[in-house]
Amino acid sequence: MDLTTLVGQCRKGDALAWEMLVQRFQGRIYGLAYHYVGNAEEARDLAQDIFIRIYNRLDSCTNEKTFVPWMLRVARNLCIDRLRRKKARPPTSGVPVDEMTHLKADTPDPEEVFELSARKSMVYKALQMLSDINREIILLKEIQGLSLEEISKMLKLPIGTVKSRSNRARIQLARQVLEMSGRNANSAGD
Repeated sequence: MDLTTLVGQCRKGDALAWEMLVQRFQGRIYGLAYHYVGNAEEARDLAQDIFIRIYNRLDSCTNEKTFVPWMLRVARNLCIDRLRRKKARPPTSGVPVDEMTHLKADTPDPEEVFELSARKSMVYKALQMLSDINREIILLKEIQGLSLEEISKMLKLPIGTVKSRSNRARIQLARQVLEMSGRNANSAGD
């Protein structure tokens, strides 16, 4: 469920949507709280308080597209309020890495997203350069997940022909990708 729909459902009082929202952002909120208080137990308590505040003030976020910045602002303000009450300052040293391994974001980092997108684009362009039959076999077998037998029946070709064409299509695709990436295309069949 996309974030806009999720927030809209939360505003309507949908408990399941609220649970999904909390699960989606709990690591991020806990990490922010931990950064400010420097104590795992206190950060967990603070994260709960933050989610209660977010739930109670959900109507003050008028634009679902700005929900994440709004949520982080609410979280930050509550963290600072807690520190003011304790008359403490946020830690100046970094957070120990071994304690933060469970805070990895559920989403891939932007660099991974970019690399994956670039690879997909290259494969798509390489697919367009294949012969029609080779492209069709790659699409049916590798992308749609059909078995060789199913492809054989669909294309009305003997299974042996489908196997050999499938192998040739994969080699041709690999050569196209290697050629596009500037590598030696002759090693693709090895």
